[in-house]
This record gives sequence, structure tokens and C-alpha cells, in this order.
Amino acid sequence: AVVSTQSGHYGRGELEIESIKRAMLELQLQKTEFVFTVVAKRINTRFFEKFGTNYKNPFHGTIVSNGITKNDQAFDFYLVSQSVSQGTVSPTHYTVLEWNTTLKPEHLQQIAFKLCHMYFNWTGIISVPAPCQYAHKLAFLVGQSLHADPSPALRHHLFYL
Repeated sequence: AVVSTQSGHYGRGELEIESIKRAMLELQLQKTEFVFTVVAKRINTRFFEKFGTNYKNPFHGTIVSNGITKNDQAFDFYLVSQSVSQGTVSPTHYTVLEWNTTLKPEHLQQIAFKLCHMYFNWTGIISVPAPCQYAHKLAFLVGQSLHADPSPALRHHLFYL
């Protein structure tokens, strides 16, 4: 499960995590691996890489997972998924609140980076994984335009693109 937040502020996810665990029990999915990650894209953290005497933006795909990350959750990391030609690149902060899997943290980091390449509405790399961007776009559409639940016939279509 991935939860996206624009401000970087989020709760500890206990309500969501417990709801997902209850649903997994009801569906008899006790042996299913489960990771709950919060993705924050609007943060003030910036990274620079030193090249000789100059500082430049880090390359896309750069992951920072120790040194400045928090230790009160399972783990967290920053991912620089994009490269920019002007200005300063903005990393995305990933905080893992539930880790019940045999995957290594590096695998989650690779999946997160690869999902940033999977957004259909943009030919390049986006700053958050595509499922987060789709959820954001759908929530905005429903909140601003529909004023009602979408038709059940659209359930399996990306109608909001």
C-alpha cells in the first residue's frame, strides 16, 4: 500500500494499516506480504553532489537511505527520481510504516524508482510512483468535477486520464 502526501505531514497510518490487516484476515490472506509506505513529494530537503570544486544536482536514481533519515519507523529513504536542466532537483521522501515482507529495502527502492517511469500522461520520469500520481489525479477529479461517485462501469478503466 502506498499513501501519497503533498505536504510531507502524515499521521502514523495506524488506522489505515489496521484496516488493511483486517481486510486481509477477512479475505484469508494471512500469508500475504505487506508493505505500507507514505510518499511525500513536497519537502524542503535538497541534495547536492560535489564535482571537483562545484556542487551539482545528483543523478536521477540517487537514493539517500542513511545519515539524515529518521530511525523511529521501520525505515525511510529519499529518492531523486528526476533530473532537471535548471534549478535544484527535489527528492521524494518515502517512509515505510509497516514492513512485513521478505523483500530487501533495496528492492522497494528499485520498485519505487521504476514506478516513477510508468505514468502514461508524461513521456519522462515523474517525481512520485505512478500509482500515487493516478490516485492524486483521481481524487482531484472526483472532488472538483464529479460531485458524485463515478459509474461502476468505469471501475476498471483509467477514465480520469
